[in-house]
Formats: sequence, C-alpha cells, structure tokens
Amino acid sequence: MPEHPARVAVIDCGTNSIRLLISDIADGSKTDLLREMRIVRLGQDVDRTHHLAEEAIERAVQATREFAAMIEMFEATQVRFCATSAVRDADNAAVFEDAIEGILGVRPIVLAGLDEARASFLGATRDLEVERTLVIDIGGGSTEIVVGTGEDVEWSVSLDIGSVRLTERFLTSDPASVAEVIACMNHVDSVLAPIVSQIDPVASFVGVAGTVTTVAAHSLALPSYDSATIHGARMSIGDVRAACLSLVQMSVADRRALPFMHPGRADVIGAGALILDRLAELLPLATDTLVVSEHDILDGIAWDMVST
Repeated sequence: MPEHPARVAVIDCGTNSIRLLISDIADGSKTDLLREMRIVRLGQDVDRTHHLAEEAIERAVQATREFAAMIEMFEATQVRFCATSAVRDADNAAVFEDAIEGILGVRPIVLAGLDEARASFLGATRDLEVERTLVIDIGGGSTEIVVGTGEDVEWSVSLDIGSVRLTERFLTSDPASVAEVIACMNHVDSVLAPIVSQIDPVASFVGVAGTVTTVAAHSLALPSYDSATIHGARMSIGDVRAACLSLVQMSVADRRALPFMHPGRADVIGAGALILDRLAELLPLATDTLVVSEHDILDGIAWDMVST
C-alpha cells in the first residue's frame, strides 16, 4: 500500500525574508503545494544593537498571520517554524518567539548555524546526482558553506557575513563608493581565508537562496523572475562574477528597476553579490560552473520533519 502523504508546513524566518513552504511528502517524494515569501527585514540593525526592533517584529508577525491562514486553508498536519541568524543574535528573541507561538501554536526553533547549514545542504542536493558537492547559502545575516555527498554532510561552517549585515556595516552610500566596496571585500576575504584551506577541491558547486537566484536572473537578463528557468540553471563562474560586480555598482533605484528584482532585496543585493563573488574566487573549486537551486533550507526542513 502506498504511504499516506504527510502534509507539512515549514516557515523559515531569516534576517531579510520570511518564507513558507507547504508540501505533501510520501514514498520518498515531495510535492510542493505552495511557496510564499515576504521581505520583513527582521534583522534590521541587529548587527549593531543585538536587539530585534519592535517594528521588525511586527512585520514578521503580520507575515506569520498571513501564513497561518494559508496553513489552515491547506490543512497541513505538521507545522514547523525555524528562525536563523537574526534571532540567534538578538537579546530579546523570546519576545518574538512568544508572539509566533501565540499565532501558530508551535514554538519557533532557533537553528544553530551548523543545523542551518545541514538543512540547506539537504534541501539543495536531494534531487541531484550523488556526488561530492559544495553548497553555499547566502542569507541576510549569515552564510553557510557545506560539503557532502548525498545526504551525508562531510564538513560545514556558518559565517557571520550576510547581505543585510554587511550592507549596514559597510555599504552605506548609494551607490556604494569604491572605498566601501573594497572594505567590504577585504572583510569577506578575511573571514573566508581560514576556511578555504579546510576544504579539498570539489567538482560540484551549488548555490541557493535569494542572493544567488537574483544574481542568476541578472546574468540571464530575465524579463521577469522565472523560477523554472532559474532552478537548475548551470552558469559559468565568469558570468556569475560579472553579474555580481554589475549589481554592486548600481544604485538602489537602478536595481529596483530591474524586472526580476524583488523590491525588498534591492538595497542589500550588492553586499550579497560581493559575498558570492568572493566565494567564487576563493573556494577550492574543480569546476567552472555554478548550479543554481531554488530548493534550500525550507526543503531540507520539510524532509527532516518526516524522517524524525
């Protein structure tokens, strides 16, 4: 008899965005029913204050109310809410967690950096051929780098470099000045320097999350954001880096005018693109291709919900 599908709902609340995935999972396959995203900038000023701003909490809470209605409509039987970098760093995280629990009836799980990395890896590689792969997940507050084969994680790290964090810290002009860009690049390089020596060269390189997918859309000059075109796209490292540097040099208004750009990413994509550029330059890659995946931490958490 076929296994009765489990209908799961996963919410991932990061530094910049909050996202919902509702899926049916059975017999080792996953059917996605709904993906939604809101830009709420929960990590507004957290790098400086270590405190979640009241207005940022309210934006995330309002989005969660909307997601709760969708979860109820789809009659999901299992619900998990995961929070990452911004909530990890905040001294008033409990206020946010209480508010979310009041809406959903489940307490948020604040993922440690390495748990976040593992979930991103599992989500990104589940549908790929089993080969040793390096996955990068560039978020608003942190970046995860994971190496593994199949579902087996060999090595992982979570670094406090993200698009929101570095925009607030370094790229304060519009457009960013040359001096700001150089300072940001030097900082990213200094964070990556002790990391890259720990990784043996890999021949499969996968990137997930909004920075990578937006850079891909820019490189492909898409007339609108097209998930079907972006997911699984194989892009030369040279083209990726050219698109990164193009975005860094733009003003926020020019980025916002790009037809594929989510308006909530326009002010921070420059820092995210710089992180991607430095990763592509410094990581020990035995390939000149980046594979772009729209399957990420949400998918990894969904799989984990039915395996635990």
